[in-house]
Order: sequence, then C-alpha cells, then structure tokens
Amino acid sequence: MFLTEEEKRNQPKLTWPLIKRVFSYFGPYKWRLALILVCIIASSVLSLLPTILTGKIIDDGLIGRNLAVLVQLILLSFGVTVVAQLIGVAESYLNSWVSQHIGYDMRNAMYRHLQTMSQRFFTTNNQGDIITRMTSDIAGAESVISSNLSSVLSNTITLIVAMVAMFSKNWILALVSIALIPLFVIPTRRAGRVRWNLTSQAQECNDQINGILNETLSVSGQTLVKLFGAEDREYERYEAANKKMIGLNIKESMAGRWFFVTMHTISSVGPMLLYLGGGILMMRYDSSLTVGDITVMVTLLGRMYGPVNSLLNIQVNWVRSMAMFTRIFEYFDMKPEVENAPDAIVPDHAEGSVAFEHVDFAYDPERQILHDVSFTLDKGKSIALVGPSGSGKSTIVNLIPRLYDVAAGSVKFDGVDVRQLDLHFLRANVGVVTQETYLFNGTIRDNLLYVKPDATEEELLEVCDKANILEFIQRQEHGLDTMVGNRGLKLSGGEKQRISIARVLLKDPALLIFDEATSALDSISEAKIQDAINSLVQTHTSILIAHRLSTILAADEILVIKDGHVVERGQHADLVKTGGVYSQLYDTQFKGATVPDLGKPAFEPPAEDEFAYEPMFGRDFDAMYEGADPDLALRLQESERERRVIGRLYENDPYLELASYFGPPFCFTRK
Repeated sequence: MFLTEEEKRNQPKLTWPLIKRVFSYFGPYKWRLALILVCIIASSVLSLLPTILTGKIIDDGLIGRNLAVLVQLILLSFGVTVVAQLIGVAESYLNSWVSQHIGYDMRNAMYRHLQTMSQRFFTTNNQGDIITRMTSDIAGAESVISSNLSSVLSNTITLIVAMVAMFSKNWILALVSIALIPLFVIPTRRAGRVRWNLTSQAQECNDQINGILNETLSVSGQTLVKLFGAEDREYERYEAANKKMIGLNIKESMAGRWFFVTMHTISSVGPMLLYLGGGILMMRYDSSLTVGDITVMVTLLGRMYGPVNSLLNIQVNWVRSMAMFTRIFEYFDMKPEVENAPDAIVPDHAEGSVAFEHVDFAYDPERQILHDVSFTLDKGKSIALVGPSGSGKSTIVNLIPRLYDVAAGSVKFDGVDVRQLDLHFLRANVGVVTQETYLFNGTIRDNLLYVKPDATEEELLEVCDKANILEFIQRQEHGLDTMVGNRGLKLSGGEKQRISIARVLLKDPALLIFDEATSALDSISEAKIQDAINSLVQTHTSILIAHRLSTILAADEILVIKDGHVVERGQHADLVKTGGVYSQLYDTQFKGATVPDLGKPAFEPPAEDEFAYEPMFGRDFDAMYEGADPDLALRLQESERERRVIGRLYENDPYLELASYFGPPFCFTRK
C-alpha cells in the first residue's frame, strides 16, 4: 500500500494537538481499550506457542520416539491454538465495539454540529463533500482503532516474541534471520509499487470510460450526439480510451503475476539459507542445536514477514487516517453564524407581526444584497414583495426565521429582535412555502406529520382541505398513505406544492411566507394553489413573493424591491400610475399577457345570467381596480368567470387555460 502523489502533497502535519485531539475520542472507552491491549498481548504470545512447540514435537516426540510425549505436545499445541483463537475473537469484538461507538459518537456530534450551521454553510460548501465527511471520512477514521492501532500492537508483540524465541534457540541463526528480512521486504515493496501505479492508471482510465458512457448514453447526451451527427467522433473517443484500458489491464495483470512470483521466490530463499546455515552449525559447530530448533527458526522467520510488511504500511494508513480526521475537524472548528442567545426569550404566544429596521445584508463582503430595508407588517395583514429576479426578495424572507443574520439594522418579530428570540420558538411560528418543494420518501401522511407527529386524522384532513389537495388524496386508493416517491417524484409539481402548503398549515404558524410558490407550475395546478393561497392570506399574517398579478392584488400592501432597495410601496392602482419600477413590471409581465386563442369550445358555456358575481374576500371590484387599465380589469373578470364557471363544470376543458396568467380574485356562484 502506497501514498498517491496528491496524498504526499496534502498529508497533514502531525502535531501534538492533533494527536491529542484524535485520542480524546478514546477517553470514554479507556477500560475497554485496556482490555483490548491485554487480549492482543495474550493472543499474540499464545499464537506463537504452537510454532515453538513444533521443535519439541520433532525432537522429543518424533526423533525421540516417545508417543506419550508426542500426544501430550500435540494436545497442548491444539489447546493453546484454541485459546489463542478465542481470545482473538474476544479482541475483535471489543475492537469492533469500541471503534463503532467512537464512530457513532463522531457522527452524532457532526450531525448535531451541522444542524447549527447557517444556510450560508450549505450554499457555499459542496453537498457531496459534506456527505463524504459525514460518512466515508468518519468510517475511515474508525480504522485508526479497528485496524491501525490493533495491527501495530499485535504485529509489534509478534515480532518481539518471535525474536526472543529465536535468540533463545541460537543467536547466530537469529541474526541471520533478521538480516534476511530486508531481502524479502525491499523487492516485494518495489514490485508492489509498480503494480500500485499501474492500478491507479487503470482506475483513471476506467473513470474516463465511465465519463464517456455517462455523457453519451444518457437520454440528453444521445439526443445531443444525434442532433450534431457526432456518432463517429464519440465512437473514436470511446475506442481510444477502451484500447488504452486493454493495455493497462494487461500490464497490471502481468505486474501482479510478477509481484507474486517475486514474493514467493524470495520468501523461499530465507528458509533455504536457514536450513543450510543451521545444518552446518548443527553438524560441525553446535551439537546442542537440533532439527526441531532449526524448524522452529524457519517457521518463525516466515511468521515475521507479515508483521514487518504490515508495520511498513502503517505510515500510509496513519497518514490517511490523520487526513480524514483533519477534514472532520475542519467542520467541527467552523463556528455557527446563527446561535441562540444565552438569555433567549420564549414568549407565551406569537402574533406574527414583522418589522425590518434599516436592514443591510451581504452573502459575501464583495457584494451587498440589501441596503437599508425598512417596512412593517402588522398582525393579520399581508405584504407582496415584487421586483426583478435577484433583487433580494427571497433574502428578505430568509432573514425572518434567521436562516441568516443581518449585517446591520434589525429584524423584529412581534416587536422583539429575532436575535433575542429562542430559535425554536421563532421557527415554529414562521411557515415558509418555497418554490422548490421537498418531500421525503414516504407517504403523504409521513410528510404531513413531519411538522406535528401527534396530529389527528381530522387535523390532517382539515389542512389538506384548506390547501386544496383533499380531493386528490381522496381519489387515491390508499388516501393519506399514498407513497410520494423519492423527493415526491410520483406526484405532479402542483400536488407536491399543495401538500407542502398543507404541511405548513399543520404547523399553524403565526406568519405565512409564500416564496414564489406557483412560479414553476402549469396553469391548472397554479389555479388550485392560488385558490388556497388567497384564502389563507385572509386569515394569516402573510408575506408573498409574487410574480402573478392575482397574488399581488390579494395583498394589503405591495413593496417593490430593486437592487436590494425598497424603491416603491403602496397599492396596485397607485403604483401603476407612478411610472416607476412597478409600472414597468406591470407593462412587461402583466399588461402584456395575452389570453390564448383556443378556438370555439366543443360545448356552449352556461348562460351568464345563471351565475351571480360575488367579490372575493369582501372587496369591492371597482375600488380594487380604480385607476387600473380597464382592459386588464375586464380581462381579469372575464377569464376568472370562465375559469370558475366553465372550468369547474367542465373539468378538463381548454378554457382553463384562460386563467394561466391570473389567479382568482373573484368567485361566482350559481343563482
């Protein structure tokens, strides 16, 4: 095993604080570690005793022709082997138990620590890197206990016991044995390095081939290849990489074969030299040296090769383990940007009012996002945030539940600076429906209960009804227990979004935030969600980041955000007259919207006099649209009438498309 060039360049500097920090995780398990040490010593010593007893078996049993002694020595050797193996099993269990518990402690501590990090941490760090440190790096760090430490102790003790036994037999042969070890180690390690380099090159080539396959055999990749007529070019690229892979695989295979040839050839030289040297000594110089002694020496020499090789690899294992610990500690050393104040306030209840007072904010020092933003949202009222993409609308709402902290100024919730409120209380009373809906892989019920595990069936059905998703759920065979799939892939965008709204409602927050909750949906799904949002706005303190005119009109006040500044505020009719940013947005996004020509419907719609107009939310139509473009007002009224009347009576009729640009500010009921 060898370090790669990158590992050599980036290997951590081993300092006493780092080593001390690593071993601090062993503290809670020191008595079990002591027991592991005892087991390793006992197992290592006992595992060599049968080898040492082999000499007695040969000399006293076989050559001495003493059957009783032979049987006794064989039984003793067998018994020692069994005991050594049982102790080894106990050591393995204790080792695994300690290493797994240390890994368990580290994973829990890391997960808890990451939960305290602000949203900035997750937007600036690669998600794959975070998961790797949580899983692979911690698993690799466990090997310090489960493999490295026990290996060092076991192999060191084995070498010491083997050398003591060899010197007790014959010091000359013992020295010869020690001198022979480098003859085995050096060539095998050099051959191993060649094989390692070839394996690394083969892996890189394999990654290249997989990349080509991933790029060109995916649906999107194949479409691009065919559209640009690049089949031959991609084939040549794949063929070249495949041909290179063949050569590397052959070289790697032969290098592996030569590695084992070298290892076995050299490992046989040592015993031959010991037999030769031992034979000369026994026959000419040392009559006390026996055949059994020489056999023991040869066997012990073979037992020493493995521990020596293993100890030589310890540096590689240690560097890799320390590198993993260093990566883990990098995250542990990051301080949370958003923390609970030591004397955090926990009010008895929440009203839901919000106040921004001269708020500045920047994700990084080079670019400020918000500049002196101030506004107030009273209980029961609603505000629509309107502005170009990237103007800072989502940033404003992210500051309320303290996903980030302000750089200057303050954000107040019910008159208290959010930095002084208990984080759990604050976030429990702020419900956010985002554009990107995230559902867990489970049932609809599981996803709803995520925010309130003890919710009753009646509560679930009630919030589903309010979110306009109950009818869909009741049509499913398993109702609330319908599986949604990974990230909700079994549901449409509109269905996922309405479940998300129901989930937020089950939380029963004092403040509701809708962050472009309908921007990525088709007109039918949008209409159903818009119905739900418009009714909720009337009963909750709400902030709406809006891109649809119907959503804007549902709010009590409109704030226009541009380049991080609040540039305009007021009602729709007033803002349209100013000729400012809102008026420009209105001209480009709302006024310019056209109702598609769907042709003559396949049916005659009901007569208009069968229906009565009722202003939604108790608002007066003329007052709402006073000063507005009369064509727009008429189009809103007509498209809403056709969507409400025709759409609901004829569910799949193309007239639903008439509402693709506008939500439901009005409703009609049959007379």
